[in-house]
Amino acid sequence: MNKRNIRIAVLHFSHETVTFLPNETTLEDFIYPGSPASGEDLLRFDPKGYMGGFVQAAREFAEVELVGIESPLWPKTGIGSGWVTEDAYHTFTGKMIAGLKEQGPFDGVYLCLHGAMAAHGVLRPEADLARRVRKVVGRSAFIAATFDLHGNEDEAFLAQADMGFAVKYFPHYDMHLQGERAARTLVRAIRGDYKPAHVTIKVPVISPTVLQWTGASPWMDLVQRALVWEAREVDVYVNIFFGFPFADVPDVGMTVQVLTNDNPKLAEQVARDLAGTIWRQREALLKSTRIHRIADGVRLAKQAVADGRTPVVLADHSDRSGSATWILREIIAQDVGNALIATIADARTTAALQAAGAKAGDAFDMEIGGRVDDSAGEAVRIQGTILTAVEGYGQFWVCIGFGRNNVLILSTYLVQMMEPFSLKALGLDIGKFDVMAIKSRVHFRRGFDDNGFAKTILLVEPDQPFLGTTRLDGLPYKNVDLAKFYPYGNPTFSA
Repeated sequence: MNKRNIRIAVLHFSHETVTFLPNETTLEDFIYPGSPASGEDLLRFDPKGYMGGFVQAAREFAEVELVGIESPLWPKTGIGSGWVTEDAYHTFTGKMIAGLKEQGPFDGVYLCLHGAMAAHGVLRPEADLARRVRKVVGRSAFIAATFDLHGNEDEAFLAQADMGFAVKYFPHYDMHLQGERAARTLVRAIRGDYKPAHVTIKVPVISPTVLQWTGASPWMDLVQRALVWEAREVDVYVNIFFGFPFADVPDVGMTVQVLTNDNPKLAEQVARDLAGTIWRQREALLKSTRIHRIADGVRLAKQAVADGRTPVVLADHSDRSGSATWILREIIAQDVGNALIATIADARTTAALQAAGAKAGDAFDMEIGGRVDDSAGEAVRIQGTILTAVEGYGQFWVCIGFGRNNVLILSTYLVQMMEPFSLKALGLDIGKFDVMAIKSRVHFRRGFDDNGFAKTILLVEPDQPFLGTTRLDGLPYKNVDLAKFYPYGNPTFSA
């Protein structure tokens, strides 16, 4: 006898929203060649990520049919944009819900999410989407999701959905793995082999994302403790949401979430153990990473070059618009040579250059960067020669040679430079640079640190003003009371 087909709807709606940025994330930002996507286009859009893991594992089961419901992919602005507009949110969720109704019924639904989306007029977007999906598919269907560990999640999502799987590592090496887990557990639940039971505990600790690197203790220790629980106990899955403090929403802070197979007592035991561990380690967690002011960082970089400890990475973790010029200005002021600045986001300048047909060999003399908000600083005049001007990945890229063998890369939107070898696509010889000044929190460590490429790594942020700062009490929160979180208040907590 043939097994009955299992029909699973697949949806995607992800954004890590920096609500303090002045530019909203609009409907048009999600619309570009390839987005929205549906059918096979949606299912194969991110083969190495959550979607790729989910699809690969789900298709290991011959009876599973995946249906890609029309969904927006990441906005072309990436994470360099603020509040998602009501128009964007309701337009796309409306289309997704309509697609579920038209193409149903379904035995299960997979939601490929981030967890830190903030939308005008919607208190908890991911939980709201799960609620709307549940209303269509009913209580007999199962809903599973994948998340970034920077999700601002509480119990609201799992009040509507059945299971969630968040990455454990930062950088996020395990996206594909969590997609696989979501697929296999969802299929088991549909078959009746897995009965989701979960517990969520909020821990009143708030931390800047740059401190959350899991390649060193004590953040590494939290990951290891979660993995030990998963290894010890069959069918246990642990999420530790580190939280995303640059979204001014009420569910910020750290969260522990534990999923078991029909064992709520075990879920509570594991969740309390991990929540208690976080609380005991709270001081160490917030002192795990050293941050330099930009002027000091550039001086230390020059000293490292003199000492032969190159290449040097200067990582400006605080630039959330991509347009900040603080580090560029300081490199010029301190007369640093053989430096790469990757990148300065400047949509206006790149558009003008593209329209003018800019090409290699052209002289360059323009003010670039800054201007978008106070945290970006002032524009900086650069005089030099265009080395490369190409279109790719939905942006226009311009490489400019200036100063003492320095290269500046202009991009249209914020770019986190995650590994140096991608620069070869722009015709750059990475071996010629002593200093690489990049815009990245922790993601850069996968390509600059974990493989031993960089001999010196310096994390920097400007004095004032700041946006993605480690000094969260300098942000204009309206929906978050920092006094309720360590280290800004004296909250009590007992696991």
